Amino acid sequence: MNYDLKTKTIDFGDGRDPITIETGKLAKQAHGSVVVRQGDTMLLATVVAAENAKEGVDFLPLTVEYREKYSSTGRFPGGYFKREARPYDDEILTARLIDRALRPMFPDDFHAEVQVIVNLISADKRNKPDSLAGLAASAAIAVSDIPFNGPISEVRVARIDGQLVINPTWEELERADLELLVAGSDDSIVMVEGEMKEVSEAEMIVALEAAHSAIRVQIAAQKELAAQVPSSHVKRTYNHEPKDEELRKLVWSECYEKYLAAAMSPSGKKERSASFARIQEEFETRFTEEEKSAKAWLLDKYAHDCLKDAMRNMILEKGMRLDGRDTRTIRPIWCEVGYLPGPHGSSIFTRGETQSLTTLTLGTKLDEQMIDGAVQVRHDKFLLHYNFPPFSTGEARPIRGTGRREIGHGNLALRALKPVIPPTDKCPYTIRIVSDILESNGSSSMATVCAGTLALMDGGVPINAPVSGIAMGLITNADNSKYTILSDILGDEDHLGDMDFKVTGTSKGITACQMDIKIKGLSMNMVREALEQAREGRLHILGEMMKTMSEPREDYKAHAPRIVTFDIPTDMIGPVIGPGGKIIQEIQKTTGTTITIEEKDGKGIVEIASADKAGLDAAVKKVRSIVWPPQVEIGEIYEGPVKTIQPFGAFVEILPGQDGLIHVSELEWRRVEDVNEVLKVGELVKFKVIGRDPKTGKLKLSRKVLLPRPERPEANN
Repeated sequence: MNYDLKTKTIDFGDGRDPITIETGKLAKQAHGSVVVRQGDTMLLATVVAAENAKEGVDFLPLTVEYREKYSSTGRFPGGYFKREARPYDDEILTARLIDRALRPMFPDDFHAEVQVIVNLISADKRNKPDSLAGLAASAAIAVSDIPFNGPISEVRVARIDGQLVINPTWEELERADLELLVAGSDDSIVMVEGEMKEVSEAEMIVALEAAHSAIRVQIAAQKELAAQVPSSHVKRTYNHEPKDEELRKLVWSECYEKYLAAAMSPSGKKERSASFARIQEEFETRFTEEEKSAKAWLLDKYAHDCLKDAMRNMILEKGMRLDGRDTRTIRPIWCEVGYLPGPHGSSIFTRGETQSLTTLTLGTKLDEQMIDGAVQVRHDKFLLHYNFPPFSTGEARPIRGTGRREIGHGNLALRALKPVIPPTDKCPYTIRIVSDILESNGSSSMATVCAGTLALMDGGVPINAPVSGIAMGLITNADNSKYTILSDILGDEDHLGDMDFKVTGTSKGITACQMDIKIKGLSMNMVREALEQAREGRLHILGEMMKTMSEPREDYKAHAPRIVTFDIPTDMIGPVIGPGGKIIQEIQKTTGTTITIEEKDGKGIVEIASADKAGLDAAVKKVRSIVWPPQVEIGEIYEGPVKTIQPFGAFVEILPGQDGLIHVSELEWRRVEDVNEVLKVGELVKFKVIGRDPKTGKLKLSRKVLLPRPERPEANN
């Protein structure tokens, strides 16, 4: 044995599997590595940091990867290559949760490249791995020599049957009406994301406090583990930022008042950016081209920091914002529904300089998205996709596929709307919402929530209640002794401020939230104040939306597919499908419908969809007649397709699943030599049931009795 294993166990004493953190056994060439285990769920987290920052880098180049190994659950990956490839959405979302919790905890002047990788190496069907991922990542940094103002930790808190539970099991989480992933340091909250079923702000605060108590226990365990690792006792020294104090003072003395004056002159985003750029350009005229080139990095940094101070002080001291609003005012809103005739629902939501064009598409069960993950296989009936093209911010750049930010923003909007999507018995559709951001200057994800609500209502989806969303900001002074909370933040206020706190909800309560901060943490009092101010703001936004559309349309659009669902006995699934799918395929072909059948809860669930009502009704009738066949009545007239032709007659379908023979002598009043002269396979033919063969019991059919009988020629005298 050539390793020195150190371990620490966390046991909350609530009957759940204890959490064990170990280091020193795996991945020892990483700068820090741990294995976190709860039950049979195990995560390997590693961190590596470059010794020096790259020249000209003025930010933290942190990358976080979270990957789930299919071998962790004894499964093969799908696809042709049978190996893990690009991360799927759930892995990306978990990586973002880790990143957002860690990023504000690194020193501001530490710019070396840092990579954190968390791998799921074993999984059970009890403990969710994403609840442990933030803990694992922080613990890996804690046992390294990388500078870090942590540890932090991350837990999931859920309310199940009225009780708050930390890191609930897979099974328990299905019954939750509140679910939050919360990250925090010893003294504050640093990241929140979750969804809930219209809970109050007070209920959310209670959940956050419960999560923070558990986080403190996990932080203490990390510190005790790090104390056992000698290499973590002294963090590495670094010097990643050149400094020029004389230049910094010159920038402030020459530019601060100009930035402040420009900031206090309300204008649009483009005009404001151009004004700020001119101030820096004018300042730089005092330098030669060689001097500007040598000082370019510091000039940009000090100009940015000076502008940041001017903007923040203007808000803190004067309560005035870049566009002239006070701290609570929401930008002007206008909405429109039904703008696009092709989709099944559409809307435009515009708030200030942020605009979303959102569409609704209604589909069948065949349109559900199958998620084939390492630890979970599921089918999603509600999809929301968010697109952020470069022209929305006046940029020209290549489009390289869906980015992680787009996946994260789309997931937040999906969480916001999911609690109000009606159950299958009220809305059997697979629902897809697509938000295309056409303009962006502050919280396009919240515009997506508002536009998504309007598109759903425009499409006639009977949502439980309309949802609106708002992004809140925070400006603090150096020691956090003074702060201001901002409603409906601009892009610049997000960039230059300390917090981006998104809250969505109905008039009754919160449905989703997401909080990211740039300072070390957020006190619970700040959270309370932000939530209350957010409630006022989102209710105002909801009121503006309701002026355009206050409730769903009474019916779906005329070109939307209509879906009929009904139950059948499980032993009748086979007869409806037929050998090799022959019967169900023929029904779909002849009626122009889409039919799916699945076995669920001891019964067969039939779903029939079509935009044509006549075809839909015909398909329903055919399926029902197979399951509950009607009695063929002697003397009644029927119509059915010709199935096969024989020399002695044609076999036709009387009712689905019931065929009969029209004998050659019953085709026409004349003598027919060849059946093919009269009928073709697939042709619809009308016939009458004229009796039953007394020997065989088979029905006797006739076509000729429905035809005019030719007159007899008169006898010659």
